[in-house]
Amino acid sequence: MANCSSCSAPLPSNSIKCEYCGSRNDIDLAAIHYNTSHEIESPRTCPRCNIALKSIDLGLEGGTFFIERCDSCLGLFFDPGELEALLDKSVRNVFEVNQSLINTVNQARRSADYGVSYIKCPECSQFMNRVNFGAKSGVIVDRCKDHGVWLDGGELRHLMEWMKAGGKLLDQQVKEEHKKQEVAEKQKRERIADEHASLGAVHEYGVGTQVWGTRDRDLLDSVCDVIGFLLR
Repeated sequence: MANCSSCSAPLPSNSIKCEYCGSRNDIDLAAIHYNTSHEIESPRTCPRCNIALKSIDLGLEGGTFFIERCDSCLGLFFDPGELEALLDKSVRNVFEVNQSLINTVNQARRSADYGVSYIKCPECSQFMNRVNFGAKSGVIVDRCKDHGVWLDGGELRHLMEWMKAGGKLLDQQVKEEHKKQEVAEKQKRERIADEHASLGAVHEYGVGTQVWGTRDRDLLDSVCDVIGFLLR
């Protein structure tokens, strides 16, 4: 059984909140080190606070990994693909979906600070789309299709906890199931179209047979008329 990182009290199974001191505990996550060496201010501005963002180096795996953060609200802006790369580097060795733990993570999440609102991209100042990050992640990210993703303060930690509980695996399973359903629906539509085409061909053939039968009778009648005339 894990212990609380603040008071060392035992944590109940599938729990991330200490019942004794109320502290929120991470779930065996790789540490995120916000290095004290900040780069110069970014030309991008925080969509929440309207102040300049700062580039910070997370220093993952001994290398550099720069993202942009607001010193006021602690929101984070990731260039395209950076958020997924950070999560993959920080949360590893997850081999099963713990649905109970995913539910616990979402229940323990603090209320959003801003409610439902649309914010502008720090780069192009166009309104970003609100997109669910993954199956049952509990996080709606703000995404600019050209420039990146914005996370409000605390949402990165929540996504890491979700991934540690098997959230990414769950998301992959849901996508695979949707893909199978789409393939099945496509095959069903193609089968129905083939059946309709076959019925149409049979109908056309039947009509053609009827036409040729009428012509044959007309020709036979003509021959009979000629023979009758000759025998007179």
